[in-house]
Amino acid sequence: MKVSLLSLALLLPGLLLAQLPDPGSPAEEVVLEMISSVNLRDLDSLDAFVAEDVHRYCDATPELTIESLEQFKAFLQQDFAGVPDSVISVNQIFSADNMVAVHATYAGIQSGPMGPFPASDKYVEISFISTLRVEEGKIAEMWVEWDNLNIMMQLGHITPESLFSSTTEE
Repeated sequence: MKVSLLSLALLLPGLLLAQLPDPGSPAEEVVLEMISSVNLRDLDSLDAFVAEDVHRYCDATPELTIESLEQFKAFLQQDFAGVPDSVISVNQIFSADNMVAVHATYAGIQSGPMGPFPASDKYVEISFISTLRVEEGKIAEMWVEWDNLNIMMQLGHITPESLFSSTTEE
């Protein structure tokens, strides 16, 4: 994978800031390794941490279906195209048996399209939560939630005024 100096300059500060906590369990270690691979854009290494038939569920993107590792990688590539310098920082992580809960922060500049929304060249920072099920050393299922309104307002795609403007005629 070819990385330009500009891309590296944009990515490196975020990677240095995205210190991952020490894992408290083998399941947490798998999740933290997956997040590290995503931050490093090393999608090939996901094969070691994510099951081939992984399922991802997210009410924030109900139209998106992810039922395989390849679909998950394609989703990440789309995300990288929209926010090339994005970094995930783990705020809290805990586990019980094979379930891992993560509270994290996603941050970066939207310099490319994000779904139907054009590049805004604005910085976004949102918190999200995820619960992941680990089976046989790999992530088998993910449930992810974030606040779409928050991200769209930060990027300028939705304004407070647009939320309250009437589209119906009286």
